[in-house]
Amino acid sequence: MSEAEALFSVLRQSADPEVVATIERMVRDAPDHALNRINALDLAAKEKLDEERLIAALLHAARLGIFEMSWNVMCPGCGGVLDASTTLKTLNQAEYSCALCAAGYETTLDDMVEVTFTVSPRVRRIAAHTPDDLPAPEYYRQIFWSSGIDLPEDFAKMMEEVSLDAIELPAGERAILSLQLPAEFLIVFEPVTHAAQFLDVKGEPTRERQNLSLVFNRVRAPTGTLEMRPGPLRLTFENRTESRVLPGVWIAGDKLHDLLGKRKPVLTAKRLLTNQTFRDIFHTDTLSVDQRLKIISLTFLFTDLKGSTELYERVGDLVAFDLVKEHFRVLNEIIVSERGAVVKTIGDAVMATFATPDRAVAAAIRMREAINGLGEQRRQESLLLKMGIHEGPCLAVTLNDRQDYFGQTVNIAARVQGLAATRAIVATGQVIQDREAAALLRTNGLTPTLRRAALRGIVDEMSVYEIP
Repeated sequence: MSEAEALFSVLRQSADPEVVATIERMVRDAPDHALNRINALDLAAKEKLDEERLIAALLHAARLGIFEMSWNVMCPGCGGVLDASTTLKTLNQAEYSCALCAAGYETTLDDMVEVTFTVSPRVRRIAAHTPDDLPAPEYYRQIFWSSGIDLPEDFAKMMEEVSLDAIELPAGERAILSLQLPAEFLIVFEPVTHAAQFLDVKGEPTRERQNLSLVFNRVRAPTGTLEMRPGPLRLTFENRTESRVLPGVWIAGDKLHDLLGKRKPVLTAKRLLTNQTFRDIFHTDTLSVDQRLKIISLTFLFTDLKGSTELYERVGDLVAFDLVKEHFRVLNEIIVSERGAVVKTIGDAVMATFATPDRAVAAAIRMREAINGLGEQRRQESLLLKMGIHEGPCLAVTLNDRQDYFGQTVNIAARVQGLAATRAIVATGQVIQDREAAALLRTNGLTPTLRRAALRGIVDEMSVYEIP
C-alpha cells in the first residue's frame, strides 16, 4: 500500500466516504491546476457535495498531511492574493495595499482572507509546487489570483488580448521592451513582487521615443501614474530580486475589467473559524497569543439552562448530570448543523458563533423545541433554555489556549441572554433586521415583540426583541 492509499484509508474513518472518494479520485486523476488552492465552496457546487461535509473532509485531510491549507489575503478590488501563509498566526498586518488597485484595505477575516487547500507534495507533485517554473498565464491563474476569480478556460488567450507585451526576466537581469503606446490607460504590472506603474497615455501622438525604467525588488512602493503621449516607448526592466519576475503591459479597458469581474464564493477565514470541525482539530494552531484579528460581522448565540441548580436538588446529581450532558449534546448537534461552532461552555451555558444572523436564529428556534422535547421525554417539563442573540464586529483572539472572541458585541450578546426569562428568544435589532433572519421568522410564523432594556455595563438602553 502506498503512502497516499494509507492516508486515504485513515481519512475514511473520520470523514464522509462519498466525499473522500471524490477527493481521492481528484488526487489521482485531476489536472495539476485543479489540485492547487482548491476552493471548497466551488468544488462542492461542481461535485454536488454538501459544503460542510466537504470542508470537514478537507480539514481532516489537511491534518493528515494530504493537503496543505493556505490563508490568503485577497484584494477586495481585483481579487489578487496580497499575502499567503500556512497559518493565521503570521497575519499581523493591520492593512494591506494592492499595487494593481492603488488602494489600501484594513485586514478583516470576513471577506479579505480566503482558505484554500493544495495537495501535498508527499501525496502528488504538481506544477504549482515550483511556481517559478510556471508559464506566466498559469502563474497568474494559480498563484496571483485568488480562488474567487472565475477565470475562463481560454485565460491565456484572453491575457494576450489585454496585453501589449510581457517578458520573463530571470533574477539579476535587465531587459528592454520597445512599444508603440496607444491612447489608452495602461498598467505595467509585475505579479511576483506586486509592483505596478500606471501610464495615462493621451494627447497628441509623438514620433520622439519616450523612456521609462522600472526596477523590481522586494520593497513595495506606492503606485504612481505617469502621463505619456501616444508613440514609441523604450521600457527598461531591472530585476534585483532572487527569483524571476513577470512584468507585462496591460490595457486597462473593458476587456480587462470583464476578465477579472466574474467572482465566485470562497471559504472565508470567518466561516472557517465558525466551523466546529476546524475548532476541534486545529484549536491550538489558529492564533498567536498577542494577535487581534478584526471581524466586521459575527453573530453570537448565548444559551443558559434555567433552573439547573434546582434540577440537581429535585432529581439528584446523577440524573441531573445526565440530563445536562444530553442537553449539551443536543445543542452541539444543532449548532453544527446550522454551520455554527461552540466557542466554549461555562457551567450550563453555551457560547456559539455563526457567520450570519439567520443561522443563529434557526439554531435557536430548533434548540427551543429540542430542549422542550427533551424535558418532556425525561419527565422534566420545567426544562427551560434561555437564549440571546446579537450580531456585530469583534476581535478574534486566543484566550486560555483556545480561539475566542473579544469586544462589546460579545458583551452585549451575553447580557441579552440574561434578559430571557421565558421560552422567548431575545435578539437585538441587528439580528431581527437582517433580511434572511426576518424571512426565516416570517416562514415560521413568528412575530418579534419590541421592548427597551437596560443592559449591565451598557450606558444607553437598547431595543431588543422577544421571539415568541
